Amino acid sequence: MKNLDSRQLFLYAAWLVSLVATLGSLYFSEVRGFIPCELCWYQRILMYPLALLLGIGTFQSDFTVKKYVLPLAIIGWAVSLFHYLEQKIPGFAKIKPCADGIPCSAEYINWLGFITIPFLAFTAFSMIIVLMLLIRIPRAK
Repeated sequence: MKNLDSRQLFLYAAWLVSLVATLGSLYFSEVRGFIPCELCWYQRILMYPLALLLGIGTFQSDFTVKKYVLPLAIIGWAVSLFHYLEQKIPGFAKIKPCADGIPCSAEYINWLGFITIPFLAFTAFSMIIVLMLLIRIPRAK
């Protein structure tokens, strides 16, 4: 078995984070029965492809996947931050509920007074961004 370099470990860790986030969101909706709001759907739209892209990149040792992963993760990070602010800052939430009737300010979970589903997504996107930034791709000469 060949030795893994740090780039491979960062890629593998990012894939595991995206996989846990994807499975976690499916657990909350399919097992616990939490109906996703509009912003939750946007976060899912941005996270689910990351699990696929990072999985392929990990097993192909393709570090250039970073250029596809980073934009999705940064947009997902911004959406999850906005969603978390809607939940936690009074007056920041929209007056009307999201399109499907579930208000984006609703908190299905609130662990330790600050950990909500958008916070979990924000954390996952943050970890993926940091891990992608740690992957250095040598420039072609």
